[in-house]
Amino acid sequence: MSDLAPTSSGGAAAKTDGDNRYKAVQHKLKTLGTAMDMASNELEALLRSMRMNAQRSEGLAVDIANAELDRKFIEMTNQVSVALGGAAIEVRKLHETAQEVSGLAHDTRRTHARLYEGLDEIRSSRKERTPKPGFFAH
Repeated sequence: MSDLAPTSSGGAAAKTDGDNRYKAVQHKLKTLGTAMDMASNELEALLRSMRMNAQRSEGLAVDIANAELDRKFIEMTNQVSVALGGAAIEVRKLHETAQEVSGLAHDTRRTHARLYEGLDEIRSSRKERTPKPGFFAH
């Protein structure tokens, strides 16, 4: 049996509100990156478990054949092994995608900080309010 069970300890999804202030964007990117890191770790554990179960199923099919049981049980067990192997391939692709998204989120957060952190420090440190975007366009 697999030890994997659904958990609710996963990272919360980043809010999709209209708050585009520097710190809010940084927080959303950090939340996304963390959630994708956690998903990647869970997918890696799932992948290992699926591969192990596929191998065990294949071994069980051999044992069933050696016990000279009905051929249909051998075929069904082989099909389970093949299905787990195929599912493991798809989980591996999903794992790779999660890792890629995680890396991109972390890279985007660093780039955003490099581009806008100085501006945020200036705007945050002064007492006067900053005009809304587009104020000086008229």
